[in-house]
Amino acid sequence: MAKTLTLKNLPDALHARLAAAAKRHRRSLNNEAIVCLEVGLSSAPSSAKQQLETIRALRESLGTCSFDPADIDAAKREGRP
Repeated sequence: MAKTLTLKNLPDALHARLAAAAKRHRRSLNNEAIVCLEVGLSSAPSSAKQQLETIRALRESLGTCSFDPADIDAAKREGRP
């Protein structure tokens, strides 16, 4: 069962950062706080070595793709993101 989260007595600087992140992600302040809590509590901190191994494995899994800069510019002009 879902529980209620009430944000009280947040320092102004933390509130501002949370509000900015919520706006950037188009979430409510409470939803942004929940996402931040989930991310922060979901995984144990990994070492720099483990993070680099993960990044390198991801890069290798992507393969090699080359994009023509002219194609990218044309797509931008067409309104594609």
